[in-house]
Amino acid sequence: MPALMKFLHIASAIVWLGGISFMLFALRPAVTAQLAPPQRLPLIALVLQKFFVLVWPAIGLLLLTGLAMLLAAGMRNAPLGWHLMFGIGLLMFALFGHLYFGPYRRLKLAIAATDWPEGGRRVGQIATLAGLNLGLGAMAIAAVIFFG
Repeated sequence: MPALMKFLHIASAIVWLGGISFMLFALRPAVTAQLAPPQRLPLIALVLQKFFVLVWPAIGLLLLTGLAMLLAAGMRNAPLGWHLMFGIGLLMFALFGHLYFGPYRRLKLAIAATDWPEGGRRVGQIATLAGLNLGLGAMAIAAVIFFG
């Protein structure tokens, strides 16, 4: 069971962080270079919609498996790195919730209203929040590596 928990935890992190990396460093720059806002913004929103279908279960698995491993080790016996990872993970989840229910929702509204400048601002906010989450994810991984 511990191996399965670790596998699900790592696979979920790969889905979430890998998807963020793809969006920030591949998709967004490519579509920005090739497409005007009326084509670019609906494409980005659709890709995010498809990605978020994967992210929500990944976050659930990360939280459940992380907590299960912490409790199995005993909160007092768990290494500092595990506690740091769990705390950072909670912050990442809260940040994602804000991204999803705030800027992403407003991006969809801007697209529906064909308000391309507003949509562009929302994509910028999403990119900033996603980049912050990517950095936090790197910190969570570092916490486990350097502090057990």
